[in-house]
Amino acid sequence: MFSHVMVGTNDIEESRIFYDKIFEALGARPGKMYPNLTGQKRYFYNFKGTSFCITEPIDGKPATVSNGATIGFNIESTDQGDSWHKAGIENGGTSIEEDPGIRNYGKFSMYLAYLRDPTGNKLCAGLLIK
Repeated sequence: MFSHVMVGTNDIEESRIFYDKIFEALGARPGKMYPNLTGQKRYFYNFKGTSFCITEPIDGKPATVSNGATIGFNIESTDQGDSWHKAGIENGGTSIEEDPGIRNYGKFSMYLAYLRDPTGNKLCAGLLIK
């Protein structure tokens, strides 16, 4: 359904370091910089048929976060989720919600780990357990 996800940042290099490290934990390569035609810096991450981008806002105003929004990333194991979460904290992110771990929802369980990136965007790494 989605071709890409793009989030704004107020410090493109700080965010690049953060996203390079959390995506490395998922097996992706570092972001590639593609400046916008109007001069804003953007880094694109392409992995398993999806694209994620961090960008300086085109309108020149500060980047803001969306209240109620979460960007979720699929993981292959709880160990990978733990590595993703650790990489985020070590590179400018903030742990939020409960500690990473398995949550039971009646008929199914999920491993979930939550972070805020350096700009404040809410991210989640998740894996359906059963």
